[in-house]
Amino acid sequence: MQLQVREHVPALTGVLTVVSLALVFGAVLGYLPTGALPRSAAFLDLIPHVNAVISAVAIVLIGSGWYWIRRGRVDRHRAAMLAGFALFATFLALYLYRVSIEGPSEFPGPAAVETYLYLPVLAIHVTLAIVCIPLLYYVLLLAATRPWPELSATNHPRVGRIAAALWLVSFALGIVVYLLLYAVY
Repeated sequence: MQLQVREHVPALTGVLTVVSLALVFGAVLGYLPTGALPRSAAFLDLIPHVNAVISAVAIVLIGSGWYWIRRGRVDRHRAAMLAGFALFATFLALYLYRVSIEGPSEFPGPAAVETYLYLPVLAIHVTLAIVCIPLLYYVLLLAATRPWPELSATNHPRVGRIAAALWLVSFALGIVVYLLLYAVY
């Protein structure tokens, strides 16, 4: 199985990306069936706060992963990046659950702040998150299908640097969005 995946990393990346983005857009646009989902107002209210903490921890993990690979500590790099991806998946699952039930959050602040600060930050955050999905799948699949000494001969280091940088900015902007929605206004 690993050999088959190894030979088809770009195709599998494409399939996983399409499925993931279909779930995201389906949830945001209200196309996912939500009748069977459990509902708890307290839990739904807690999700943005949990996701902000997840984002902050993910920033630390991604930064640590970057630090460790520059020091040649592949084991620590791998652990940090896998933990970061697990947090990303948790974040996404919680976000999709909440947005499927309640829809996207409305900005509670002044229209000028919404127009000139909130919406541009949100647009960049969402765009980077969407761009990161295929990049993350690609580098993870490369890492999962090859022994680490072979990874330097693949696109993993180059694409990984790009993915990590965009991922960091996306998580950081997600925290800014959270602060604007739940702390400032």
